Amino acid sequence: MAVPHPPLGRAPGVHPDLQRHDRHRSLHPGRARPQPSALEPLPDPPPGTDFLAGLWTLGGNGDATQRTGVAVHLYTANTSMDRVFSDADGELLIVPERGGLLLRTEFGLLHVEPGHVALVPRGVRFRVELLDESARGYVCENYGAPFRLPDLGPIGANGLANARDFRAPVAAYEDVEGPVEVVNKFCGNLWTATYDHSPLDVVAWHGNHVPYIYDLRRFNVLGTITYDHPDPSIFTVLTSPSDTPGLAGVDFVVFAPRWLVGEDTFRPPYFHRNVMSEYMGLIEGAYDAKAEGFVPGGGSLHNMMSAHGPDRETFDRASSAELKPQKIDDGLAFMFETRWPLTLTPHAARAEHLQQRYDDVWQGLERHFNPLH
Repeated sequence: MAVPHPPLGRAPGVHPDLQRHDRHRSLHPGRARPQPSALEPLPDPPPGTDFLAGLWTLGGNGDATQRTGVAVHLYTANTSMDRVFSDADGELLIVPERGGLLLRTEFGLLHVEPGHVALVPRGVRFRVELLDESARGYVCENYGAPFRLPDLGPIGANGLANARDFRAPVAAYEDVEGPVEVVNKFCGNLWTATYDHSPLDVVAWHGNHVPYIYDLRRFNVLGTITYDHPDPSIFTVLTSPSDTPGLAGVDFVVFAPRWLVGEDTFRPPYFHRNVMSEYMGLIEGAYDAKAEGFVPGGGSLHNMMSAHGPDRETFDRASSAELKPQKIDDGLAFMFETRWPLTLTPHAARAEHLQQRYDDVWQGLERHFNPLH
């Protein structure tokens, strides 16, 4: 754990009365459905929307009060925050898709660009300032065990995400007097209080309960060099383990630029069902397994045991491709993968940017079975 040291003479545990923040759209359980779905990017918000106001809950599972499960959010913003936010329910993994962010945290500053991810631990206060005119991206709110590097098993000491590539901030503080709104997420609701100073006044820290960033292009991709398509767990950047080995509360997986060289192999993911539920998003380019599925800023949801695979265009192209070494370098996709079903919030299930008839991407796939071959 990290120990913050605020300026002497200021009691860190004293805060004003908290009031319910009624503008927040809480994560209310809806009805989980096995039908795959996809969403277009969030529409542009009205002027003056900061990161917190532009946070839009797609869905989730588990129970923040029991420290299990996950929530998936999207965000869009066009102005910097002048207030401070903290999340007592879980840690926040922020995945920018458009626009850079400056995170002013209790422990220092983090500059986060598209292609990077930032993690803000549970309870850490921070403010989001925009480095561009607008910003858009994804957030995984992890209620369970803190994210950590996955066990590498037979991979050995090196590969996937290396510890040396994660960067924590140097201590930085602001000594600001005057009213500051501080918003705290607690048990699914937002509470607000007005402080007479900025709480981002920590002048030193030590420990490991700290925010950090990671450049996804530093991920050391491993894959097949003989045949067959590897399980996506081999692309795991961070994992929040559960009490059942092999079934994480949530895995964060990245599909980064890489070579495909497998012989006699259908190279995109084959048609399958999973024991895990998958929310996939796109940071840039196109996702190689579903060219027409969604665009950067959008995403798809395939709940556990829901059949899915490449769309018809991808299937036809991969089936006729010459199997020479192929470099995939025009896309950067990721996945939040969880052992439990992801339940859409009511507003997500009714959203105008929810794709209608997403299943049509599989229309036209023909039967190729021939018992004589």
